[in-house]
Amino acid sequence: MTRTRPGVSRTIGGVPVGAIGLGAMPLSVEGRPGEEQALATVRAALDAGVRLIDTADSYHWHADEVGHNERLIARALAGCGSGASEVLVATKGGRGRPGDGSWTVDGDPRHLRRAAEASAARLGVATIGLYQLHKPDPAVPFAESVGALRELADAGTIRMVGLSNVDCEQIRTAREILGPRLVSVQNRFSPAHQATRDTLDLCTALGLAFLPWSPLGGISRSAVDDPASTVPAPDTPFHALARERGASPQQIALAWQLAQSPVVLPIPGARRPASIRDSAAAAGLTLSAAELAGLKI
Repeated sequence: MTRTRPGVSRTIGGVPVGAIGLGAMPLSVEGRPGEEQALATVRAALDAGVRLIDTADSYHWHADEVGHNERLIARALAGCGSGASEVLVATKGGRGRPGDGSWTVDGDPRHLRRAAEASAARLGVATIGLYQLHKPDPAVPFAESVGALRELADAGTIRMVGLSNVDCEQIRTAREILGPRLVSVQNRFSPAHQATRDTLDLCTALGLAFLPWSPLGGISRSAVDDPASTVPAPDTPFHALARERGASPQQIALAWQLAQSPVVLPIPGARRPASIRDSAAAAGLTLSAAELAGLKI
């Protein structure tokens, strides 16, 4: 692997991970590429300086392939030799995919413990670097789900804890239970989806890494978009600035994300090596205050 390219740098729980991560979900869900292209995409990410890979046990297509994405990431990293130690793999538990395109949620502490142990086995590690509650389960008290993550950390199964799809109250509750073991929040946030800005502001105040999923919303389609959802506008201020700067609209959107707070660490998805190379290059792109002020969707 090459060394991290010059540009903005970010950390998660004190671990340096560069400024742009790889959202690996598109490599395993519907519309996924063949395995060789998927592995090449992960390798391209690492060569471009990406040091955070975001996966989950539920990132799969068919009902009988739980952990497909985790196994894929493990195979990709196995070919990196000692360089794999530079990469923080963040996985998640608490959601499922029955195989019909839908998503389920299960925050039962017993399920989370089993899921984390299974994820560690698939990733081939004794301790998962960052383990995230994928989504709060309305049928399970939130504190019980978070308590299971604390027990997993106490047992050495996971090193750091993150949350996904949570609100400010839940972040504060988890902070009380986990203390410094809580290091990150992963919520949907993009130029077109800013309803979670209050959680970004709270993470900034608490010093928690904020990992926007679907960070290119309004610029590009996401792997989680409904096929019937509105196609992103073809010509926005992001596109106009991209033409002026000789960059891609996606790079402008990611540079906008990085400018929102020093704790933001976008995790754009990719199905092709060229896509993640383009995204990673956004780490070296700085936008002026005037340019940022003109970026609206």
